[in-house]
Amino acid sequence: SISDDFLKVMVVARQLHRVTEGAWDGTIDPLVALWGFGRGGARRSRPPEPAEVRERLMDVGFEKILISEEGQLIKTRPSLSLDLASIAKGYGVDQVSELLEREGIHNYIVEIGGEVFASGHRLDGAPWRVGIATPRPSAAADAVYRSLPLKDLAMATSGDYRQFFDAGGRHYSHILDPRTGWPVENGVVSVSIIADNCTFADGLATAIMVMGADRGLGLIDDLDDVEGLIVIQQPDGSLLDLYSTGLLPPEGGGAPSPKTGG
Repeated sequence: SISDDFLKVMVVARQLHRVTEGAWDGTIDPLVALWGFGRGGARRSRPPEPAEVRERLMDVGFEKILISEEGQLIKTRPSLSLDLASIAKGYGVDQVSELLEREGIHNYIVEIGGEVFASGHRLDGAPWRVGIATPRPSAAADAVYRSLPLKDLAMATSGDYRQFFDAGGRHYSHILDPRTGWPVENGVVSVSIIADNCTFADGLATAIMVMGADRGLGLIDDLDDVEGLIVIQQPDGSLLDLYSTGLLPPEGGGAPSPKTGG
């Protein structure tokens, strides 16, 4: 049987898969490996054949993994594999934050691989400010594109500017659509999600990279206690910021205040 902690992660994973209509999928690892973006695998210089993609797609589908009443994980297709790496950093942030709260520490910031939870305020009473990396391959790793004040909230960012290859005049990023098996080409280069749960924010940021700006903003605005910033690269190469309705741009002042109740 699976542990209580793993069950908690699976509950969030199911929610992500459902609300994103499959744009987030915890069984996508065979496609990631095929495209050369897997851990320790050989990198590609050209895309795989369409037939290879179709074959791997048969082993993708989070809805094919069930949890029995006895707490057993059931794969309805034996070749399925479960990889929750896309929400692991966010889960780690949530776990550390819970530990600090249990120890009576309420003013802190936890960061793991760019995913963050900020609680309370800084020692000087000012709000925590969290930077968003500049979404360009040529940018330094510590180059800040935008910064947002954060209080008692998590923020996770996903982008397509670190892992990719170019071939035949096309750009192939590591952001794959689990429903088609192919890298997305929708102009979205960065998504930052603010929520009260970093595990969910982590997965949602990845899913909205897949969904695209219009559908992504629509989903964010439909979700309670969630806000976001989507950055798209326009045809001339410039970057355009798209904010969800409840998130003030940085120059507006004040900490982000996610909507409640719709």
